[in-house]
Amino acid sequence: AVLVIFLVLLAVVMLLPIIYAVATSLKPNNELWLFPPRFFVRNPTFKNYGGLFELMSTSWVPFTRYLFNSVVVTLAGLILSILISTMAAFALSKMKFRLKGPMMEINNLALMFVATAVVIPRYLTISAIGILDTWFAHILPLIAMPVCLFLIKQFMDQVPDSLLEAAQLEGAGSFTIYLKIILPMVKPAIATGAILSFQQVWNNTETSNLFTSTESIRTLAFYMNTLSGVGTVQGQGMAAAAALIMFVPNLLLFIVSQSSVMNTMAHSGLK
Repeated sequence: AVLVIFLVLLAVVMLLPIIYAVATSLKPNNELWLFPPRFFVRNPTFKNYGGLFELMSTSWVPFTRYLFNSVVVTLAGLILSILISTMAAFALSKMKFRLKGPMMEINNLALMFVATAVVIPRYLTISAIGILDTWFAHILPLIAMPVCLFLIKQFMDQVPDSLLEAAQLEGAGSFTIYLKIILPMVKPAIATGAILSFQQVWNNTETSNLFTSTESIRTLAFYMNTLSGVGTVQGQGMAAAAALIMFVPNLLLFIVSQSSVMNTMAHSGLK
């Protein structure tokens, strides 16, 4: 009973940011900047959402274009990041080659760096290969996910080597083993990696801000960020409404895949 009560209280604390975002998006102007601030809304209104959609309708680039860009970029980034992470994890977990250990250590070292610390090297790299202001500028910087590789590799380590050796005796090659044995056995880890990849690409504004200048190829996250009207009271409500709209797909994806996430954390060595 004590444990259940503790977990319920912990869940309530975790829900507070979401509750606050919902409450803020529903606050009228006279409640947005009250002092002292009020956590809950007393007179909820959908005026912030109305103002947000009204701004959307006045944009010279249609809202559907930004949505289309985000869907395409997210799908491409998701598929490529999972493909690269699973293949690299398979090599680092089950194959023998030189520098295998140092390569994994480099990947783990990359977990220490926040995105802001590598903005300049990213920009120089993208500029050098000539993909500035293209679709590839959205996708290429986001397909490398060290945390995704780490989780999937740790999960693959649980797969018995004897199973792979039996497949090799039956004449299966490395790609066949990867495709027909490894991938089906690490589906929970792949689902977790897919959630992390989706969140990274869907919520990203860096690529539209720094690597593109053509408005028609920018993403929904960037567009919603520009509609917040920072500096005005009304803008704070619309910013909360925009943030909530962008958050909903992440929440739905996690709810659908939460069992896979828990299973991955139990087998990856994370505590």
